[in-house]
Amino acid sequence: MAAEGAGKRALITGLSGFTGHYVAQELRAAGYEVFGTISPGQAPGEREFAVDLLDRAGLAAVVQAVQPDVVAHLAAIAFVAHGDVDQIYRVNVVGTRNLLEALAGLQKKPSAVLLASSANIYGNTDVGVIHEEVPAAPANDYAVSKLSMEYMAHLWQDKLPLIVVRPFNYTGVGQHENFLLPKIVSHFRRKAADIELGNLHVWRDFSDVRMVAASYRKLLAASAAVGGTFNICSGHAYSLGEALDMMADIAGYKINVHVNPAFVRANEVVRLVGDNRRLAAATGPLDIVPLADTLRWMYSA
Repeated sequence: MAAEGAGKRALITGLSGFTGHYVAQELRAAGYEVFGTISPGQAPGEREFAVDLLDRAGLAAVVQAVQPDVVAHLAAIAFVAHGDVDQIYRVNVVGTRNLLEALAGLQKKPSAVLLASSANIYGNTDVGVIHEEVPAAPANDYAVSKLSMEYMAHLWQDKLPLIVVRPFNYTGVGQHENFLLPKIVSHFRRKAADIELGNLHVWRDFSDVRMVAASYRKLLAASAAVGGTFNICSGHAYSLGEALDMMADIAGYKINVHVNPAFVRANEVVRLVGDNRRLAAATGPLDIVPLADTLRWMYSA
């Protein structure tokens, strides 16, 4: 049987980012020839293009050169507390529009274009388990930019085979320490006695980045996924306290937690847990990695 991606070319925007690295591994293992965009200023390797999403002509030239069969659009400003609000909107909305315009201009259109949105668009909802039809109620600029991106993308759905994904929190080896779990793991790895955190009474649906990357690959190959919107999540919520207890078990000691008011976000979303049934229906059974296993992997990396 031919490999899923045999003879096909995949384009990943944000190839050098945390998620891009794992999606590239997944697609290569499935037989795709993987090309990617990286940020200007980074030295491009083979099949890599240093281009700004806001450089409309430059991005169109890359798309014409690659002629992708599938596209995973991951490049974005992904840190909720990013300081430059103007840049969040320009990169996440206008940058995505530039990509869609370039793809729509191809003679041979890709068979699937996956756009990474975010579960942040749901905001503070009182729905216990969030499914894809829950009304959006974004509570920060990052979330508004991602919802705006989804609305803008709808304008292209008659021209391109779009798939929108809304990942909930996920983590793994290589994620930057300004994200919560990598920060906690790194404190334990260096045997720190103390850690400063924000609100401890938040529950998050944490997935393993390897499951997320596998889900993206499967969606790109599933023709039934085109036109759909999918939550990417484990379906299980963990509190910050539980995550700290798991790390204490792994590292063999308890850390002293100090709540720093500066880290407590206004409009904090208290509980985010997702419904992944639509995803499983499109891709088949999900390989959910227990959070303790993901933390152990990060700790021992």
